[in-house]
Amino acid sequence: MAYKYEAIATSLRQDIKTGKYAPGELMPDQNKLATTFDTTRITIHKAIQLLIIEGMVYSKRGAGTFVRKDFGLKEQRQASQVDRPLGTTRTNQGKKVTSKVLELQARLPTAHEAEQLMIDEMDPVYVIRRTRFVDGKIWAYEHTLMPTSIVTLTRNVLEGSIYGYLEQVRGMSLAGSHRLISAAKATAEDVEAMAAQLGDPVLVIKQVSYTDDGQPFELSESHFPYASSTVVADIQVH
Repeated sequence: MAYKYEAIATSLRQDIKTGKYAPGELMPDQNKLATTFDTTRITIHKAIQLLIIEGMVYSKRGAGTFVRKDFGLKEQRQASQVDRPLGTTRTNQGKKVTSKVLELQARLPTAHEAEQLMIDEMDPVYVIRRTRFVDGKIWAYEHTLMPTSIVTLTRNVLEGSIYGYLEQVRGMSLAGSHRLISAAKATAEDVEAMAAQLGDPVLVIKQVSYTDDGQPFELSESHFPYASSTVVADIQVH
């Protein structure tokens, strides 16, 4: 049996899909939605959080909740969710996770990157490239963009878990991510990072990750070797 906030999220999701709330439109505030659904503002807040994590809406402090405009992943959004913990370390709990830092620099984002991260084009971002190892074996090659305003990163931090650092040291609450999973051919960067053969198939996961207030904090693309990568999804039929 679904919780009330899940049922409300389903209703709002349908309203967005059918065009009741258009892309870029401001949705009714949470007090009005609470009245409409005869519930509490806390329940509405939880329903909105689900839609934020799915990438359908975003919230702006002092302005309200808006239906997201197309930010590059939306047109390819899949109906099913792939349940996988945030980050390599959480995915491989109990195993030894290490990193080789290939790049750490700062630059200005492109217009597209700024839109995805909901920042200004003059707000610098970190460019992070790492090879991740699990129990000494190559797990993935990660290319990540993160606004420099969120946290100060060093190579020492990157050799461990960025998510763990954000939560434990910076006190950030990470809510989830919107993901696009596809296949591609290995590039020269994959050859450098994973010792792949040029043109080999690789599993690609692109994601935008959010804090619990709906603010994107990371735009990343991870490549996984085809020989040791699988995707597992649990689909429930109600």
